[in-house]
Amino acid sequence: MIFAVIDTNVIVAAMMSKHSDSATVKVINAVRDGRLRPVLSPDIVAEYGEVLSRSKFQFVEADVRQTIDAIVSNAIFLEPKLSGETFADESDRVFYEVALAGQDDDTRLVTGNLRHYPVSPIVVTPAQMIAIIEERFSQS
Repeated sequence: MIFAVIDTNVIVAAMMSKHSDSATVKVINAVRDGRLRPVLSPDIVAEYGEVLSRSKFQFVEADVRQTIDAIVSNAIFLEPKLSGETFADESDRVFYEVALAGQDDDTRLVTGNLRHYPVSPIVVTPAQMIAIIEERFSQS
């Protein structure tokens, strides 16, 4: 099983995408089909709901709920592991620290904003996550 914390920006990009082959859409589809198991905390779920409900995105409420439900229903919940890192935006901390907490399971943090996080092999782009998934499942 592949585990990942999915940054909110990945979900926003997937929901905005008009291309089914975009890396962000593929990440969400990997969650839906069970190839990627989300790692969450209650704070991450709360951020998903708050951000995806912003009027500037104009997402349909039912689509937001369906997407969040798909992620939550397949997820494991972990308590963040304190990192001691400094973040320009403190709301990013929980994503990184929950990914750190899942390191026994080789958990990644998938984000479209690499510069928001410390340089680390656990922090990957959606395209890198898809490459990891494809490599792992081609070996099965």
